[in-house]
Amino acid sequence: MTLINGLVALVGVFSFLLTKNFLNKILIILVSFATGALLGGALFHFLPEAFTKLPIFLVSLLTLLGILIFYSTEKVLHWHHCHEGVCKRHPYTYLILYGDAIHNFIDGLIIASSFLLSIDFGILTSLIIIAHELPQEISDFGVLIHGGFSRKKALFYNFLSQLTAVIGGILGFFFLSIENYSTYLLPVAAGGFFYIAINDLIPEILKEKSPKKIIMNLLAIILGLLILISAKLFVG
Repeated sequence: MTLINGLVALVGVFSFLLTKNFLNKILIILVSFATGALLGGALFHFLPEAFTKLPIFLVSLLTLLGILIFYSTEKVLHWHHCHEGVCKRHPYTYLILYGDAIHNFIDGLIIASSFLLSIDFGILTSLIIIAHELPQEISDFGVLIHGGFSRKKALFYNFLSQLTAVIGGILGFFFLSIENYSTYLLPVAAGGFFYIAINDLIPEILKEKSPKKIIMNLLAIILGLLILISAKLFVG
């Protein structure tokens, strides 16, 4: 099931049915959608789950730590890849992959623990997680292309980051106690998602000057938020 969950990352293959010009036109909308999805994931999934198991102060501290880690990582990536004045890929593309890898690893742990309770519960949990992942992977794919990846490389690296769910599933199955420690990763990932959305993606969206495109981007952000809220309300 964790491998099937990993295959969700290949949803971007449908972009090959689109012309390059049309894809370029909708990329900023996908970036806007990703902004809403990242904020929704952090606000309505990661942090509430962390608050149920950890003290509020510790969650706040770990969230701040996540922001600082992703800030530092982006600066290192920017220096490493762009110090000569040429930056083919924006550093936030790598941050998206890192943040998603943490998220998927935790999903793998959850899937493993649910299967240890019962096969039926494991299948149900896996389907719920896959339903959560689908909009996230669509938006991540758009962000990677917008940040400089080709379609093929965006698919490949997005798939690799999704496969951390398999690692989480294996570790969770054989070392179940590791799931308890994964709770500490939730606010760190949430901080990373906040940083990417606010520092990297929103400035890209604000470059749009056309009133029509501004409205479309705002609606895309709201849609990303609503999908993550709906996922929380209806499937937990």
